[in-house]
Amino acid sequence: MSSRSCSAPTRATSTATTSSSTAVSAETSSAACRASPRSRADETISLRRADTMGKKLLFVGAGAIGSYLGAFLSRAGHDVTLVDPWADQVETIRERGISVTGPHEPFEARPAAIHVHEAARLPRDYAIAFVAMKVYDTPWATQLALRHLAPDGYVVAAQNCWPDPVVAAIAGASRAVGLVMSKIGVALWKPGRVERGLERGQGKGHDVFRAGEHDGRVTPRATALAAMLSVIDGAQVTDNLWGERWAKLCANAMGNPVQAMSGLGSLEIASSEVGRTITIHLAAESARVGLALGYRVPKFNGAEAGEWAGADRRETYDALDRMLTPASGKAVNWRASMAQDVAKGRPTEIDAMNGFVVAQGRERGVPTPVSSAVVEVMHEVEHGILKQAPQNIEVVLRRAGL
Repeated sequence: MSSRSCSAPTRATSTATTSSSTAVSAETSSAACRASPRSRADETISLRRADTMGKKLLFVGAGAIGSYLGAFLSRAGHDVTLVDPWADQVETIRERGISVTGPHEPFEARPAAIHVHEAARLPRDYAIAFVAMKVYDTPWATQLALRHLAPDGYVVAAQNCWPDPVVAAIAGASRAVGLVMSKIGVALWKPGRVERGLERGQGKGHDVFRAGEHDGRVTPRATALAAMLSVIDGAQVTDNLWGERWAKLCANAMGNPVQAMSGLGSLEIASSEVGRTITIHLAAESARVGLALGYRVPKFNGAEAGEWAGADRRETYDALDRMLTPASGKAVNWRASMAQDVAKGRPTEIDAMNGFVVAQGRERGVPTPVSSAVVEVMHEVEHGILKQAPQNIEVVLRRAGL
């Protein structure tokens, strides 16, 4: 194993611009890092007092996450409209609604569904517009959402990667709220049928939804958003959006591309030594970069950010390896979003995920050899140079010098 040092947390000056991300100011990120944590009791009180009356909601994106959230919120009494470029999905929802399955009672919901080319006729009175497209679609999706907001409405980035600066640049920071979703695991393999593959966190000490303002303030609208989402699963308002967002980025970066390049599911990867090796190195690199940027990165995927960052120490690595090794019993062999994209022949979010980690590491002088090799291999898989195969994990490790 190669030795990687963890740079001391420093005040972030900026984040590098990528095809799907724009700079986050030092004032914004450092304010979020300085904000003091609120107690769970205070959050619970705030959630109970929040405005959770029926709202008019727009989802730009009726894929897995948009359909799952939209179906639940429609069933809860909100006026939900889904807009999507996938014609079969829109027509199926119109005809039969959305069928939802998962670790809860199955149900069907019938939100309104609109083709993208029909969106111009939508009214401009939506209280909240969720952008639920792939991160590379954020600019146009945000512009569409913004056109149909009520004067006091706002846009929610319900996405992976680092979409919030893009949303803020288009809608304005005052009309943008971030939403981090941790361990929700949804998939849409057929039109009108969305499934959740991971257990619910509600009642088990895990809040799936973390809603937060870009500047770290705890506002009534962020609190109300968390309260609204609590009908789906555990939810909280956070004063640490950037730290939460980076933790989710780490969780995605350590798993999504490994599944996507290998064709293996989460259980199969965790059950192999080479699968755990690449997973630990990807988590370590991502954690080191986030800490070097000065973010207050919370615990993700079973360990503190500092533990992942310290995986160059043998005893720490061994402890992480033991933690990732599946115990006997029931476990889900899940395919994450990037693996689903490869299976469907769609472009992946690799540049905005691991590519973003690499770019930020370069800015802060943090080496990311495994992440860099992952980006290269995923590009080759996407372009047909490499076939999706378990051997691609070894290809990455060799290119990274491991």
